[in-house]
Amino acid sequence: MTDNRGAGKLREKLLFQRRAIVDDGFGNEQAGDWETKFTAAANLIPLKGGEPVIASRLTGVQPFIIQIRACNDARAVNTAWRAIDARNPARAFNITADVDPDNKNAWIDIMATQGVAT
Repeated sequence: MTDNRGAGKLREKLLFQRRAIVDDGFGNEQAGDWETKFTAAANLIPLKGGEPVIASRLTGVQPFIIQIRACNDARAVNTAWRAIDARNPARAFNITADVDPDNKNAWIDIMATQGVAT
């Protein structure tokens, strides 16, 4: 099977953010505002077929696969993070899963949804 990955497909610029841990003044830690941890070039692939995908699209949720090059920062991404389109900050992606598709630590595929609260 031919691998379609390459730098030419990375046309989007995404900001990967997670919530800061702040002190509430009483010695307790709580989630604070979103803070950008790193920026990456990405390929956004909208999912189009399958019954669950179509059902979620009918409710206003669009699933995506976000492909980025692997790095130390990218390997730290988990479901507590979100991605923001750097060119359109109103476009937010809630991360639902991440995987190394070929087990070579070269790429990371991130399953994300647009249209849900982050």
